[in-house]
Amino acid sequence: MMKRSVLLGACWLLMTTLSFAQVGDIARRLGLGGATLSDTKISSGLKQALQIGAEQAVKITGRPNGYFGNPDIKILMPNNLRTLEKGLRMVGYGPKIDDFVLSMNRAAESAAPAARKIFIDAITAMTFDDARRILSGGDTAATNYFKEKTTPQLTAAFRPVVEKTMAKNGVTQQYNALVSQYKAMPFAKNQDLDISHYVVSKALDGLFYELGQEEKKIRQDPAAQTTNLLKEVFGRR
Repeated sequence: MMKRSVLLGACWLLMTTLSFAQVGDIARRLGLGGATLSDTKISSGLKQALQIGAEQAVKITGRPNGYFGNPDIKILMPNNLRTLEKGLRMVGYGPKIDDFVLSMNRAAESAAPAARKIFIDAITAMTFDDARRILSGGDTAATNYFKEKTTPQLTAAFRPVVEKTMAKNGVTQQYNALVSQYKAMPFAKNQDLDISHYVVSKALDGLFYELGQEEKKIRQDPAAQTTNLLKEVFGRR
């Protein structure tokens, strides 16, 4: 009886030191301030958020200058070829390198729309447990879920589009020509790279980066919660 009285007294002291807003926030987080969200509503809200975020990420990346004009995801020369780039620019091959970089980004922009269906399929396959785990996770928990579930399919879908676009724009030929010029220089080190794999990998990095940005907006910014369902699911957090 004594322990129960002490516990009740401590709870009363805590409640009197908190504002009504703080108490309400704690209650909402504990599911005490009203009906808790059902698994169905959580799943529906999260899937709606993911679809909106995925569509926006694909729209941002899959347009002219979606990669090339975005400094956050622009595809640059591979790190292990930066010496090649520096050496070639010094002997007047700067414009050719610029064309090569532009072509890599154009290939990524052409491939990005292929992600739409793959993302939608992943959203459809999501379980209630997946939804609850993602909702209570970090700001990019859904993006990480997409990475885990879709990277193999996206890689398979992106590669033929990237290779076709690169062939059309002469990217591989440009790359081989640049490497040949570099190898002709004194003391140049041998450099080998699967350029198609590199572009696909960087294209996916950029796509997931933009998806993460869209996810953060929906979680954090009430203005991005554009439907009643999104407000209900994410506004309570």
